[in-house]
Amino acid sequence: MAVSELLSLTLFITFLCAVNNGRVEATHEIYPQFQSLSAVSVHQLHRTAFHFQPPKNWINDPNAPMYYNGIYHFFYQYNPKGAVWGNIVWAHSVSKDMINWKALEPAIYPSHRFDRKGAWSGSATILPGNKPIILYTGVDPSDRQVQNYAVPANLSDPYLRKWIKPAGLNPVVDPEAGVNASAFRDPTTAWWLSGHWRMVVGSKRNHRGMAYLYRSRDFIHWIKAKHPLHSAPHTGMWECPDFYPVLLSGRQGLDTSVVGKQVKHVLKVSLDVTRYDYYTVGTYLTNEDRYVPDNTSVDGWAGIRYDYGNFYASKTFFDPAKKRRILWGWVNESDTTSDDVRKGWAGIQAIPRIVWLDPSQRQLMQWPIQELETLRGTNVKMNHQMLKTGDHIEVKGISAAQADVDVTFYIPSLDKVEAFNLGWSLTDAQLLCAKKGSKVQGGIGPFGLLALASENLEEYTPVFFRIFKSSQKHIVLLCSDARSSSLKDGLYKPSFAGFVDVDLTDKKLSLRSLWKASELEEKHASHLGFILR
Repeated sequence: MAVSELLSLTLFITFLCAVNNGRVEATHEIYPQFQSLSAVSVHQLHRTAFHFQPPKNWINDPNAPMYYNGIYHFFYQYNPKGAVWGNIVWAHSVSKDMINWKALEPAIYPSHRFDRKGAWSGSATILPGNKPIILYTGVDPSDRQVQNYAVPANLSDPYLRKWIKPAGLNPVVDPEAGVNASAFRDPTTAWWLSGHWRMVVGSKRNHRGMAYLYRSRDFIHWIKAKHPLHSAPHTGMWECPDFYPVLLSGRQGLDTSVVGKQVKHVLKVSLDVTRYDYYTVGTYLTNEDRYVPDNTSVDGWAGIRYDYGNFYASKTFFDPAKKRRILWGWVNESDTTSDDVRKGWAGIQAIPRIVWLDPSQRQLMQWPIQELETLRGTNVKMNHQMLKTGDHIEVKGISAAQADVDVTFYIPSLDKVEAFNLGWSLTDAQLLCAKKGSKVQGGIGPFGLLALASENLEEYTPVFFRIFKSSQKHIVLLCSDARSSSLKDGLYKPSFAGFVDVDLTDKKLSLRSLWKASELEEKHASHLGFILR
């Protein structure tokens, strides 16, 4: 049933100006003819102004974000020669606020036997004496994936421009017998416990995802533990693992080495099979060096995702200056390869977010870093707007190509919603969203935002809620449906969705949405509005 409700809306619409200066995997499509084809000029239309992206060319995984001596360092996989995957190096940018970035020369690029065929993802760790070190995956001439390290050439350089890969000591970890040398990559940030450093390398054994555990006293000589930190059947390759502690209460972040009764641990893996990031919350058994997910967390694609959109290969780091843990993730482009080459760039990084444990201790909470609000400009407010079934309310006088929107929906008749048999839909939010879209009524809704909309709604991108009622509780579905975002053919226009675990006691739902027009929106006008179907 569709219910007409009073929806109380408070909006903050912002005009933003440009601020950015700037692995071979089974599912990476390879285009050798384009890998070194750099654009003569970069197509600036619809480049984002508040997500991180380099001035041009291809970008993918965030490698080793870190904070060091007052500077945020961001390393990322980058093709310096073209707008498709290939020629990958560790690009390096620095910032004092994670908003305004300065691009530097690449920190790591293939140059030795141990990384001749690739310098892939890894992590940074700060050693005693305030000394940063990077662990990363190299690909040797035999296509074996090995783990290497690099250190700054000059610690007095505030930007750490140059990095050294000691040839006589690398690789520091070789895949031993029984380890799949073609699926052995992405070492984590290390943690210190009982006289040893520990770190994890992602892998697979047949179809079992593996988080191999290694120990070292000196960060150079590593020994593989007898058992993995964790593994799970039928999940495939575990890329870009991330393992870190979170406090049982509060938003404060923790250094990766913190253990104790006041924390739980999070293990995140990027599943090569699905190209999404999943995590579990659980207990790190320090006496056994094992991680055990709680019974409310499930491994694999039935589990919890960081983000139910296009988000992959994520990495967190601890920011000691503001006592917070920050999450970065890669957002792949939706254009065709030929369009990427034509416009001269592909891929962005998602907005950095702080993460902390939900009071229920079953999942993580996330919120964009506070620094992002410094980009807010014109403030447009709308209050106490009544939405009735079939309504479209447009926010007048703005261009919605770039906006930061805060909206609260108030639903006074929530208790009057009839029970709705979702059946199989409870197990697949994305399929439910795709089946019903933003036009079919059911439960309460759909209601939400229409963004990047053309004047006559030939094109629009809806982000919306649906509320259903099962026999026990209300079920909230959040959808983003790109199928109507462009009239152009050949684009990747999926619907993304997730069931949102929220408390509806106050009958309110809040949504913050950061909009930017990407290359797939070819519009003469761009509008923002609200809907109740």
